[in-house]
Amino acid sequence: MLSPNDKKLEKLDPFYRPSVSEQKTSAEIISEARNALRTVRTQRPFTPREDQRKLFGRASSRTPENRPPSSFSVHASSFESSDSRPIFGTRLSPLELKPKAPASPATEEDPCPSFPKPPVDPAKIKRISSARARLLRAASQGPLLPDRTLPPAQPKKRVESKETVTMGDSMVKIHRIYLTEPNAIGHLSHPLQLTYDGDFGEIKEQEIFKGAASLPSHLRSGGGQGKRRSRASLCSRSSDRSRLDAKTDSKLDLQEEDTEIEVGEVFWNTRIVPILRELEKEENIETVCAACTQLHHALEEGNMLGSKFKRRSILLKTLYNLVDVGSDLLSLKLAKIILALKVSGKNLLNVCKLIFKISRSEKNDSLIQNDGILESLLEVLRSEELQANTEAFLYCMGAIKFISGNPGFLHEMIGKGAVEILMSLMMQINENTKKSGTCLPNSGHLLVQMTATLRNLVDSPLARSKLLSISALPQLCTVMGQYIGDKEVCTNVARIFSKVTTYHDCCVALANYSRCYALFLNLINKYQKKQDLVVRIVFILGNLTAKNNQAREQFSKEKGSIPTLLSLFHTFYELDLHSQKPLGEGEERPKAPRPAQAEDVLIKLTRVLANLAIHPSVGPAIAAHPRIVGLLLAMLESKSIDDCEELVINTTATVNNLSYYQVKNSIIQDKKLYIAELLLKLLVSHNMDGILAAVRVFGNLSQDHDICDFIVQKNVHKFMIALLDAKHQDICFSACGVLLNLTVDKDKRVILKEGGGIKKLVDCLRDFGPTDWQLACLVCKTLWNFSENITSASSCFGDEAANTLLVLLSSFLDEELALNGSFDQDLKNYHKLHWETEFKPVAQQLLTRIQSHHTFLEPLPVPSF
Repeated sequence: MLSPNDKKLEKLDPFYRPSVSEQKTSAEIISEARNALRTVRTQRPFTPREDQRKLFGRASSRTPENRPPSSFSVHASSFESSDSRPIFGTRLSPLELKPKAPASPATEEDPCPSFPKPPVDPAKIKRISSARARLLRAASQGPLLPDRTLPPAQPKKRVESKETVTMGDSMVKIHRIYLTEPNAIGHLSHPLQLTYDGDFGEIKEQEIFKGAASLPSHLRSGGGQGKRRSRASLCSRSSDRSRLDAKTDSKLDLQEEDTEIEVGEVFWNTRIVPILRELEKEENIETVCAACTQLHHALEEGNMLGSKFKRRSILLKTLYNLVDVGSDLLSLKLAKIILALKVSGKNLLNVCKLIFKISRSEKNDSLIQNDGILESLLEVLRSEELQANTEAFLYCMGAIKFISGNPGFLHEMIGKGAVEILMSLMMQINENTKKSGTCLPNSGHLLVQMTATLRNLVDSPLARSKLLSISALPQLCTVMGQYIGDKEVCTNVARIFSKVTTYHDCCVALANYSRCYALFLNLINKYQKKQDLVVRIVFILGNLTAKNNQAREQFSKEKGSIPTLLSLFHTFYELDLHSQKPLGEGEERPKAPRPAQAEDVLIKLTRVLANLAIHPSVGPAIAAHPRIVGLLLAMLESKSIDDCEELVINTTATVNNLSYYQVKNSIIQDKKLYIAELLLKLLVSHNMDGILAAVRVFGNLSQDHDICDFIVQKNVHKFMIALLDAKHQDICFSACGVLLNLTVDKDKRVILKEGGGIKKLVDCLRDFGPTDWQLACLVCKTLWNFSENITSASSCFGDEAANTLLVLLSSFLDEELALNGSFDQDLKNYHKLHWETEFKPVAQQLLTRIQSHHTFLEPLPVPSF
């Protein structure tokens, strides 16, 4: 007799019976889709390595006449002897300011008009004001300008300035600077002779402007009119004093500069000149290279690098002459010094060309790394003006691109800020392009080099991290949008995205930039037959939609998204078909990518469709699209898994995801028997991935009664039972799902006894239960359906299987034993969730049923795990 609870269990419907009245929510569909809906993996498109280092590769869309050359010669004559930068120490001649006496002495309110003074450097106002205050204090203590001469035993250096005031035969000493007065007095046409000696010191205030009584009478009378001592003459004297005061302050700066020049001359003569003489000898390369290294260190020590060194032109001329020696090692050392001297214009271009030429040979990579020229190249990009040096930047960037192709340079380049420098330049180009409204060819050439370099750099995790930290991915999208007509720029950016989107953080960052989807669709429409670009765009879309439901939704909502994919699908299906179709007499094969290339696009495209089909609103729409489904089935029919393994598996996975949606207008449901026929050849293949993909489709289709009849008629069920022995978790799960659907029909339950099906199901429960509660749940559901009309556990399952089930189910329902695994806490929580929500309810029902129909003959052992 059965208890009331047992009778209630007997009335439960079989598991997985389709229900028409209950419509599942989207959340329920996704939650049950552990193996029904799957994303598809594929390999990143292959980028062949260029056999030669050039600005533009063999596949460049630029014609030779429309692109800068990669081959050229650089000689000493290529450089200009005088650089365009101003040299420190070159001064303009001062203006001659000639004061005029007032026309009439009647203007008593302002008889002494003030004359303009030279402007004072704001940075030195404080020092000048202090000096002026000391001069005024000295003037108040006694007469000005004493008759004073230099001691003959102390020879003095003389510096002349044409803008001076001559004051007679006496000399004025200001901080050891002697003002010698010639005979001509009263105007500014004669030079004032400055004589200085010794080191710097404080201004001797007590010696300045003493002895005013000794001034000549013609100076005091205003230029020869001795009897007239008007206020105009006093004004002239006051003006002369004020002008002398201003000139004194300016001469202090002159003295400092000249003293620095004097010290620099000593360093030049003692340290630099001997090295230059060694360079001029050109005895052998090793000696000259060593001298160049010594010269660089000496210039750095003497603070003579940069553009303000007085003898810079002499130094550059010597360096330029050595370029003709023709040694790559020497040329690198010369280039490093020349760049450190901050050349510009044509000379900057030529030195960048020189380094570019050397970097074209991989054999020179070690020279470049040892000499540290990379930092000099990055400094050019960092400090020079982009618009004025676009061509120089091009060759500088070309050399950096070659260097970045060597993995040994990646860490150094990234550490020296290469990623930030390149993105800063890219932002400048984006801004300039936006302002001008046009894409300049030179900017396009430069972007090709920059994006190719970034493509190499993003192999490093640190570079990818930097790209994310400075929000570089949107800037790269902007480049693609502005230069959408430049295929090489777009292809290089697509290569960058192909790499970075294989990593989760970068993939999420790009997926969150909503404008990228419309950009990618525009690129597909523009370059639909350009396989090298299209295959990467489709690969990127596959990455974005692989694990991001929001990305699937955003892409599907873009205008023309599905029609664009369909057009691309049709284009490359036809190209692939023509590449295999035998030619008739007189026919010419159309120009098309190689079969592997067209097939690669189809592989990536079917992956995108499979990923999009996971979205609960996109999947049914694709399943109801006759042209898309028709192309998928046409490929399954025409392709062999032995010849096109990845394409066939991806296409089958797409059909599997679409077959999950049992909607009224589904083309998949309308052609389910035709699809089942196509899948038979996959089941009998020797490819386990293909077999698994086919079994998954049967798992969805077998919910239909007609497909169940097909499976039994074609003996597919025997194949499913045999797969339970595969010891492959996913294969066992999918095969068990098909058997579960078959046991919904009472007439087909008997098939489980064929080929030892019951025993194999129990073995799956024992082998995979503790690590896969979803699979264990599926086995229990299948056995529950099978035992619906049970009268005896032994007659239903067999004695051995019944006893094993009692032991396993009792043990698995003990939470402490079932979840006492060695996995970490997160995985333990995952297993506990599926154990509680899926396995436990079904296993408890099955255990109760078996116990109520089983006679225990001997104690059952408790298994250990």
